Amino acid sequence: MSRDKHKLLRVDPERLWRRHIDMSKLGSTDRGGVNRAALTIPDVELHLELASWARERNFEVEIDDYGNQFMRRAGSEPQCHALVSGSHSDTQPTGGRFDGISGVLAAMEALEVIDDAQICTRHPIEVVVWNNEEGTRFSPSDMGSAVYVGQTPIERMLAATDDEGVSMAIAVNTLRASIDWAIERQLGTPISAYLELHIEQGPILENENIDIGIVTGIQGTRKFEVRITGEEAHAGTTPESNRQDAFMDAVKVVNALQEIFFDPEDKVRFTIGRFEVSPGSLAVVPGHVLFTIDFRHPENTVLQILGDQIAEVCKKTATRCTTQVVETRSAPSTLFGNVVQEVIEECAKQRTYSFKYLPSGAGHDARYMNSFCPTGMVFVPCRKGISHNEKEYASPDSLAKGAQVVVDSLLMLDGLI
Repeated sequence: MSRDKHKLLRVDPERLWRRHIDMSKLGSTDRGGVNRAALTIPDVELHLELASWARERNFEVEIDDYGNQFMRRAGSEPQCHALVSGSHSDTQPTGGRFDGISGVLAAMEALEVIDDAQICTRHPIEVVVWNNEEGTRFSPSDMGSAVYVGQTPIERMLAATDDEGVSMAIAVNTLRASIDWAIERQLGTPISAYLELHIEQGPILENENIDIGIVTGIQGTRKFEVRITGEEAHAGTTPESNRQDAFMDAVKVVNALQEIFFDPEDKVRFTIGRFEVSPGSLAVVPGHVLFTIDFRHPENTVLQILGDQIAEVCKKTATRCTTQVVETRSAPSTLFGNVVQEVIEECAKQRTYSFKYLPSGAGHDARYMNSFCPTGMVFVPCRKGISHNEKEYASPDSLAKGAQVVVDSLLMLDGLI
């Protein structure tokens, strides 16, 4: 099919928007957001809905051993591996309606537009829903893609449990039982190229009135758990000089870390997102504190230098308590290759969409796919850059333009790779 005929293909903005609204009802919150943790009942319902759409069109549905779900439209050449597009369906506890799911729905829209036009592609084209991207129910995050490409052992990830003691293995079995017609997908099945659409989660595209972001890469991240252990004591009878107050030492540690991570250029991203004090009683000197550190930076040398200082700073600063620092995850900065980026740019130009190259500050499954096959990302603007928040919003027009670029890019990649 010629490029001119490709340009005649149009996504259905109304269908795409309606599906965003419908999906937001699965796990909806009172304040207009979504709380849909990985493979909870609302998330399984969403997977089932997607699988049902695929089944209606005779697309194959596949689920691998970690619960990644693929919907596949066949290609004409058996030797060609699939072109894959998608993202994730799970959210933060007070998440929005667009993070992750927009990439899945854009990919499904692309598959259906191509199918409606009865285009015979050389490659199979697949929609993927990566499992457990956010990592709010099962830790750590981004594990669906990491397990798929072999960067993380599946046995340890399937053994992970949620707060109620349910393992990932049990959760995956629940998904399989709900979609019992799905075929078993082998982890590591080759892929020709991967394309992920996502809201930007930053303000640049909106501020500059840009339609499409072409992502150059993903900044690196290191994540830690810090435990400070003192001793519980009576709040009314224990003199200050005799206390091993874990909270007070934790405050000193946090202040010391803030000094280490201060960056006048504002490139460092240092976040303490979880802070737990035990036993949490009014009349008891705290004996234990647990907090997390999320540290990100685009330069791997900075990631190493600053990240390697955390344990020593904690040890030196907590003068009355013991400290334990465990690094729970590390991922270097990733630069995407030129092939998929150039295709996205060409497709944006053909549609006369404005575009801008920019890096991603947030982590995505595309990070791990980049080590496995040619990979690229499309960003669309979101209001004020707000994300991981119930106020998160992307306009129907922005979502439609992003999905259109996904359609066009998949067809161009089909003739290129």
